[in-house]
Formats: sequence, C-alpha cells, structure tokens
Amino acid sequence: MTTQEQGREQDHWWRDAVCYELYPRSFADGDGDGTGDLRGATARLDHLARLGADAVWLTPFYPSPLADGGYDISDHTAVAPELGTLADWHALVARARSLGLRVLVDLVPNHTSAAHPWFRRALAAPQDLRARERYVFRPGRGPDGLTPPNDWRSAFGGPAWTRVPGGAAGPAAWYLHLHTPDQPDLNWRNPEVAAEYERIIRFWLDQGADGFRVDVAHTLFKAPGLPDAGPGQHEQPDRYHLLPYYDRPELHPLYRRWRTLLAEHPGGSRGGRLLVGEVILTDQRRLARYLRPGELHQVFNHPYTETPWDGRALRRVIGESLAAARSVGAPVAWALSSHDAVRPVTRFGGGETGLRRARAAALLTLALPGAAYLYQGEELGLPQAPVPEDRRRDPLWPMSGHSDPGRDGCRVPLPWEGQRAPYGFGPAAPEQSWLPQPEDWAALTVRAQQGDPGSTLELYRAALRLRRAHPVAAGDRCRVAGPDSGAWLTFRRGRSLRCLVNFGPGGLRLGPGHRILLASSPVQDGVVPPDTTVWLRPRRAQPPSASE
Repeated sequence: MTTQEQGREQDHWWRDAVCYELYPRSFADGDGDGTGDLRGATARLDHLARLGADAVWLTPFYPSPLADGGYDISDHTAVAPELGTLADWHALVARARSLGLRVLVDLVPNHTSAAHPWFRRALAAPQDLRARERYVFRPGRGPDGLTPPNDWRSAFGGPAWTRVPGGAAGPAAWYLHLHTPDQPDLNWRNPEVAAEYERIIRFWLDQGADGFRVDVAHTLFKAPGLPDAGPGQHEQPDRYHLLPYYDRPELHPLYRRWRTLLAEHPGGSRGGRLLVGEVILTDQRRLARYLRPGELHQVFNHPYTETPWDGRALRRVIGESLAAARSVGAPVAWALSSHDAVRPVTRFGGGETGLRRARAAALLTLALPGAAYLYQGEELGLPQAPVPEDRRRDPLWPMSGHSDPGRDGCRVPLPWEGQRAPYGFGPAAPEQSWLPQPEDWAALTVRAQQGDPGSTLELYRAALRLRRAHPVAAGDRCRVAGPDSGAWLTFRRGRSLRCLVNFGPGGLRLGPGHRILLASSPVQDGVVPPDTTVWLRPRRAQPPSASE
C-alpha cells in the first residue's frame, strides 16, 4: 500500500464507525415462526438509524444444521430457508442503504458444517484424496490407530479429533475440528480452499455487502506436522499465540490477498470496504500485526472486552491498545459485548450495580478514538437472561460436561414492546420462541425506554449524537491519565470533549469551569458518583478531586 493510499484511508468511514451487531435469529421475527429472520430485521432497521449507527453486521444467516448457532455452514452463498431468501437479503440491503447504513456479513473460513457437500463427499468416498485434502484428515496413533493424531483440544471441550471408521472403501481416519465435531476444519494449505473463499467473498460483494467480519481469523493455518500442543490448552489466553493452531505467520499473506480483492472488486460504497477480524489474542503487539498496511482494516479488541470493571486494568489495556494500533497506523475496534460474551450488566456485577457500571462502560467505550461495535440489546441495558437447561442450544453446555451454561443467555430475542413475552419480537406465541424471554423484561423494551431521558436507550442515542459532533481528527493522540490507584481516569476526545470515569468508592468533585454534556448516572452539586462516566466540555484544565 502506497503512502498516498494510506493517506486516503485516514478519511474512510470505518476508522471511527459505530457498527451494530445484529443476530438475525433473535432480532425480529417477520413470519411468526418464533425465530428472527431477514424480513423481521429489515422492518426494524430504523431502530439502528435512530440509535445513530453507521453500519450493521449480520451474524450468519446461511443454511446450517445449527450445531453452533449458525457458524456451522452448509452453503456459504445462500440464505437459510427459515430466515428468508436472497430477495429478502436484497430488500434488507436496500433498506439499509436508504437509512445510511452499510452492511457487513460474517465470513466463516476456518471450518464448514459436517453437512457441507465437500465434507459429505470426503466421508462417502475416502479413497477420493482430493475430497479429503480439503479438510484435515490424519491416521490415528497406536497399533490400531485408535488414538487421535495429536493432543489438540476443542475450544468447546474434549478432543479436537473425531474418528471415521474404515471399511471396504478405505482405512479409518481422524478429522480435525477445533470447535464441535459438526464443524470440520478446512485445510488452508489446499489451493482449492483459498479459491473457494475468494468465490464466496466475490459473491457477497456482488450481492451488496460492504465488508466482512472474519470468524476466528487467527485459526485457519495449522503448524506443519501438527505437533502436540501440550497441557493447558485454551486455559492461558496470554499463551494462545504459542499454540500450533493459532496465530500462524501464513495468515498474513492471505489477508493481504483478501484486502486487495476487496479494493479491486467492482462497485462498492464510497469510503471503501471493510475486513474486521475476530483475533483472540491478548498481546496487543501481536494483534497489531494483523492491522499492518494492506492486511485487515480492524480486529476486535478482545482484551478490552474481557477486562473487568477495574480502573487500573482498563487504563492499562486502553493504553496498550492505542499504542499498538498507532504503531501500524490503524484504528482500535472497541467492543463491550458480542454474541459470545456475557452481557456487561451481568458481567459487571448484576442488578443495579451491574447496570450502573455497564452504562459507565458504554460512555467510556464510545468516547475512545477508533471504531465501536455494539451488540444488539446492549443499548437496552439487557442482563444475561436465564435459560432453562432443557431449552439450551449452545454446544458449550453438553461439550463442557454441563459445567458451562453457554452463550444462549446473551442471544435471547430482543424485547420491542408490550408487557409480556414475546414483547413484540414477532406474532408467534411465547412458547414458540426459539429461546425463551424472561418474564420481567417489560421495563426494558424499546417502547418503554423510548423518550425516557434516564433510560439506557436514550443514553446510547445521546452518546452517539455527541460522539458524531466531537470527532477525532487524524493524528490526534489520546493520552489516558489518572492516579496509580485506578480510582479514576480521564482523556480527551478530539478538541472539545473530555471523558472522566470514576471507579472509586467515593465521589469526585469536578473543578470549576466544566460543563457536563452527558453522564451515565446523575451528577449532583458537581460531584461524580462512583461507577459513573461523564462527558465534559472543559473551559480550562483542572483535574477532579476526591469528594469528602
């Protein structure tokens, strides 16, 4: 990428965009079967526009047996029949365009569904080496090949290998799956796989997509020879980059190729297309390697999402994130939540305490320079929903030996209006909903919060308006300040907005000359209460002081 091209990218929309993650099965049900779909999503897209989002990212809506929430895909260039048709997709894109929203789709390149035609052929014809070489098949160890080829573990629990019995058609073998057995890993050293994904990318660009979120973008290539990984896999995030199936150097040429493909493909919206990667690493310097000029435009800042409500920890991760991204000229992509994470209200303590901290964390996140990703329902202050054991669908539940309840609690359908389930999610009866909604969400619906200045929804709307009014200019450096105790932190957004977060147990008295633009909790007599973020327009620099 030339210096001139890098300069043009400083003005691209995605550098400071707010993107809304939409989980189609839980956003809005348009046909009354209890499952959200594309028609339902299209009808509710104005919610995103009123919120102030710049883009929407749809998680997989492709045909899938649903072994892992749609991330086990059997056809990457079609729409799941229960979610709609390609015509419904086009209607959604057209509506998004009319609202000023760009549209991103999920690209899942590490694996397919076991129901994918490629894998079905690999099982049905084991003597067909071409079919099997699209995946990672290996003979077992031991005299009879009954031991897996190595010690790799699934991220969901249990071995990462499943044995396929032999027979007249061929010998027994094992196939690799870093997730569920229904998600066989592709062999990215096979040129056919690379060619297929270029076809998939071109297809969705032709259908109007403005970019892609790349699922588990750190896992595609595996170390040659498939060496053992050793004990403690998936237990020490700071050592993930040492695992032989994560963070391989071969990934970077691939993403440079995809970046070029997006740039050169005909059409596209003004301001360029976007590749954002899910790269689950804790070392910010290693994350930044994916953001070097010509590679991914953004990666989700997983360390920030996982940081607890602690001033010292957040100041450290924010500083490290900004420094690492600045070293490669890229923006940081901040996120508090996703379809894989416990909702912030629950993660930060639950109840009133959790809600107060989640609101404060939202203003902190939205004041930071770079892009921000919101997950549906975050703007409503939804807690993690309890899901009865007999209604759970996440494979984490059975694969963990029923020790991990899974992610269903953050995927429960959104409440739109009304006093009882299904809260306007769709016309189906509550018992038909694909996941059950809590009985106490009436006060959390969009309708209940709309127009209430104290609601979380209106807090988000006000924050996004102010964020847009106070942009960060190219070249501005954000410096986070605060005491070593972590009791509070502060920084400027652009030239005229200061963000102050109080983590301490006592109040913080604002110095004279500050005008409050927005606060996550009420501020009385110039004292910022605990677990509160305020956006200020300072007239002169003066640090806050601990209140008596």
